[in-house]
Amino acid sequence: MSSTFGDKIKISVFGESHGSGIGVVIDGLPAGEKIDMDAVLAQMARRAPGRDKTATPRKESDLPKILSGMLGDTLTGAPLCAVIENTNTRSQDYSNLLTKPRPGHSDYTAFVKYRASNDIRGGGHFSGRITAPIVFAGAVCRQLLEKKGVKIAAHIERIGNVTDERFDPVDISPELMERLSKSSFALINTEKEAAMRAEVESARLDMDSVGGVIECAVTGLPAGVGEPMFDGVEGAIAKAVFGVPAVKGIEFGAGFELARMRGSASNDPFRYENGSVVTETNNCGGILGGITDGMPVIFRAAIKPTPSISKPQKTVDLQTGENAELEVRGRHDPCIVPRAVPVIEAVAAVAVLNLM
Repeated sequence: MSSTFGDKIKISVFGESHGSGIGVVIDGLPAGEKIDMDAVLAQMARRAPGRDKTATPRKESDLPKILSGMLGDTLTGAPLCAVIENTNTRSQDYSNLLTKPRPGHSDYTAFVKYRASNDIRGGGHFSGRITAPIVFAGAVCRQLLEKKGVKIAAHIERIGNVTDERFDPVDISPELMERLSKSSFALINTEKEAAMRAEVESARLDMDSVGGVIECAVTGLPAGVGEPMFDGVEGAIAKAVFGVPAVKGIEFGAGFELARMRGSASNDPFRYENGSVVTETNNCGGILGGITDGMPVIFRAAIKPTPSISKPQKTVDLQTGENAELEVRGRHDPCIVPRAVPVIEAVAAVAVLNLM
């Protein structure tokens, strides 16, 4: 079971949702760089459970314990290892899942792949809980990127049928990036929050869940980052983003809308502005031929609804070999989209730092 990403900056995630702890090892970080741990903890808090009605009521402090790689506030160059203790588990809630896999979840495929030896409690290593150490890794990487003038921020573009505004693809203000990167319910148009919360509450009261879309922007990247074909910027970011549980789709720039356009409309015209080459539009999402063109890199990730819902669902009994019905117990998010925003930012930070 391999959970690693990157080559120059390599992260390795470990632990299970209901194990004693979860964590990450980060290899390749430069020695001598100072890390603001208060800023790291602020990112961790945006993802932490039990702090919002749209999330699971399971409360975890999500305070990382640094085991190696830092001396005071400074990176030593050794592998940076952080562990987060699991303190609020109710493993008995998952006893009925040992033989009855949840539809839409990894229970069945993990049962087959690991010959019924995988930890099913809370989803084990497949749980969204594992994104906590990913946010730690991303929070460290984004501080190194900010020293290079690169900023990352995301927002909730959609929950169910309620949509936010999208980023201006050619002009994203530093103030907006800063505000979104600190928000626990990140929206460009904050007036949309009430309607989105109502969408989540409607699903929760119906013993159901709802998904959405997260839009992420990376600004300050110079032209020329990335490689063609298999080592392109899209591929690197997409691989990292698909490592986040519940992500089922990604598009860059205008994405699938490009299929409706003619070349005369989809091409981004070049011009000089203050001595630099810019594009008048940004349908390509800041990437041409797998290489950055200096415009904001923009992508959107589709997040599926949480598969653990209280409604009765059809499944199978792997022990008896018969069809069965399942009612999922436990504490689950009616919508994971708000908490997934800092996770998408985090994996983007790890991917972009690798590219640079």
